[in-house]
Amino acid sequence: MPLALAPKKTYTIDDIYALPDGKRAELVDGQIYDMAPPNRKHQMIVGELFTTINNYIKLKNGICEPYIAPFAVFLNKDDKNYVEPDISVICDKSKLTDQGCFGAPDWIIEIVSPGSRRMDYFTKLFKYRTSGVREYWIVDPDRKRITLYDFESEDTQDYSFSESVKAGIYDDLFINFSEIAELLNI
Repeated sequence: MPLALAPKKTYTIDDIYALPDGKRAELVDGQIYDMAPPNRKHQMIVGELFTTINNYIKLKNGICEPYIAPFAVFLNKDDKNYVEPDISVICDKSKLTDQGCFGAPDWIIEIVSPGSRRMDYFTKLFKYRTSGVREYWIVDPDRKRITLYDFESEDTQDYSFSESVKAGIYDDLFINFSEIAELLNI
């Protein structure tokens, strides 16, 4: 007689909010994924990207709002999906509440850390694509690569840290990664 596998426990947002103070985790399809604290390089990249995006939106009097982690994104408006992207840009203000974003942001950027590689390249890639995110960037400082997924046109582009990368949701926003590489000495 074959052994039956124990059913996998399904978690909810209540489980995320019940975590001890200081412990961060994300919830994808009812499964909890612990988050390690980001390193200095990660934080520098997030800061530079957020500043560039935020300044661009302000300069253009744009309607979109950028947010930096930790910022709650409830991807499917259910209790089984909760993520904290490094940067989220939301253009539909009806998705925003004091708790975070309910529904898919227009643009998400994740900075890869050694412990987040599988999550960023596989789990989140699939989840962001199926939940309605328009554009997803994976910034990988160890590989010195930026992978841009434009889910609307089903296009994928790879860039190096020596290039400028155009944001797909804007006509004239380019981010010069060579300046970021210079700051990081990479």
